[in-house]
Amino acid sequence: MNDSKISVRYSRALFEAALDKKILDKVYNDMIFISEICSMPEMKEFLYSPIIVPSKKIDILHRILEKNVEKLTLSFIDLVVRKERESFLPAMARVFKHETKKYEGITESVLTTAVKVDAGIRKQVSTLIEEIFKTKVELTEVVDKNIIGGFVLRIDFDLIDASIKSKLRKIEKELKGCSLTA
Repeated sequence: MNDSKISVRYSRALFEAALDKKILDKVYNDMIFISEICSMPEMKEFLYSPIIVPSKKIDILHRILEKNVEKLTLSFIDLVVRKERESFLPAMARVFKHETKKYEGITESVLTTAVKVDAGIRKQVSTLIEEIFKTKVELTEVVDKNIIGGFVLRIDFDLIDASIKSKLRKIEKELKGCSLTA
């Protein structure tokens, strides 16, 4: 089974369980917390370690998480570790968060520009996405000077690349494909 299937199956099972128990918001917050913890280099090393036995990992994770997460989330983590899938926890948390936002009708969007965009333009972009996709929008802004100018807009898994960098790349590709001899 490939990595994405594992992450999707486990996170969907947790999502359904949280929905059934009417604690989706709490488990969603748990997954945010777990994502943050899993991004720490020490935690990555711990999760990927083949030397630490699952029972010891469960014990350590309980000490870290017990007072901060729902019992359902803790049980989920126990299952993941017992099945030796703990290295997939960050991906499972990411998929769970995405599923929750999709369920709540929120579209995740990322606007990448070369310079910071003012609030007015940010609002216009959010409103445009809301109107076109008939959804609530969670817009994240990223500044990347490497795109030179223009913008790159990712809406869920759709991408609109109107950056100067991609246009220059396209021109370069066309010029390399043309014969300049008569």
